Amino acid sequence: MEKIFNNTENAFVLKSDTELDRAYFLFKMIASEPLVRIGTAVTNFAIKAHLPVEGLIRATVFDHFCGGVNEADCLPVVDKLFTKGVSSVLDYSVEGKEEEAQFDAALEMTLKTIHFAEEKESIPFAVFKPTGFGRFELYEKLGMKQTLNSQEQAEWDRVVARFDKVCRIAHDKNVALLIDAEESWMQDAADDLVAEMMKKYNKEKAIVFNTLQMYRHDRLDYLKKLHEDAEAEGFYIGMKIVRGAYMEKEHKRAEEKGYPTPICATKQATDDNYDAAIAYMMQHLDKMAIFAGTHNEESSYALIEMMLQKGIEKNDLRIWFGQLYGMSDNISFNLAANGYNVAKYLPFGPVRDVMPYLIRRAEENTSVAGQTSRELSLIKAERDRRKGR
Repeated sequence: MEKIFNNTENAFVLKSDTELDRAYFLFKMIASEPLVRIGTAVTNFAIKAHLPVEGLIRATVFDHFCGGVNEADCLPVVDKLFTKGVSSVLDYSVEGKEEEAQFDAALEMTLKTIHFAEEKESIPFAVFKPTGFGRFELYEKLGMKQTLNSQEQAEWDRVVARFDKVCRIAHDKNVALLIDAEESWMQDAADDLVAEMMKKYNKEKAIVFNTLQMYRHDRLDYLKKLHEDAEAEGFYIGMKIVRGAYMEKEHKRAEEKGYPTPICATKQATDDNYDAAIAYMMQHLDKMAIFAGTHNEESSYALIEMMLQKGIEKNDLRIWFGQLYGMSDNISFNLAANGYNVAKYLPFGPVRDVMPYLIRRAEENTSVAGQTSRELSLIKAERDRRKGR
């Protein structure tokens, strides 16, 4: 198969020389684990102490990985990406909120992005996190099959109502809705709730998408079981397939609490698990829709190959590729240039509220072997190409 991801002219077509230099500088920093640790600590301290660092953060790491501080800020970025056939998923990336008013605000923001998606071809999906709509501890308690007291039950009913409202409106407006996955110890309650929404709103096609983190060794079995339910009850499955973003946390908690880690034993096992989930969904595409969220070139090539073998059109709307904004542009832009459906996750929100997300991105880049060095080698190749023009 032709190796399309090495074309750096396509990959960085929207980046000016200055932006390319900034990206090189950023990934150089991220490549150093001690620097990431120090930078994270300093940033956290500066934000908590209300030091004036937002301008600096905004001009460097924020603008590279985020679409803007609010949804209107993102629209020029969305339009620019779409000139090259790359769609956007507006992701309100404010994390760790605990109050009802904040959950209602997240719901309103998600509804606003559904409205944008309805209006704009360049925004094919809306997205939210389960803990954007309710307290982590509530999901955790339910996942552990503990009985909620009357106050907690009323609180959970409000969470369910938020899910139902957003899924109903997505269904009515025909906008696909991605629901992110989080830590394993709260995920069971989220999975059950999302499955309920699929049963209700995925009768004609996949509108509601759950997320499977394939670094968990139990996820393929979960998908197969859900497929049995879908066959029995007549609904479609939408799934975003990712490797996962909470590995350090998962290992740490398993060790502290003395249970076996839910994470695959090796990186290779995770890769195999990821590819197996995609292959399983491709076998059942009549009842499923795939959002393949990956920065892995081999997994992307494997999906392209399966589409070729099955004679599936490149722009079949049941198959989307997704990457994060600011990363793996060589995959996103080359897929788009070759006619595939591809969307960038475009995080947005106030700088200080989005910092936990950005810090996770930096840590993820240092922990995923080869990710940062690949970004650097591509940026370097493009800088050299431009100099040689």
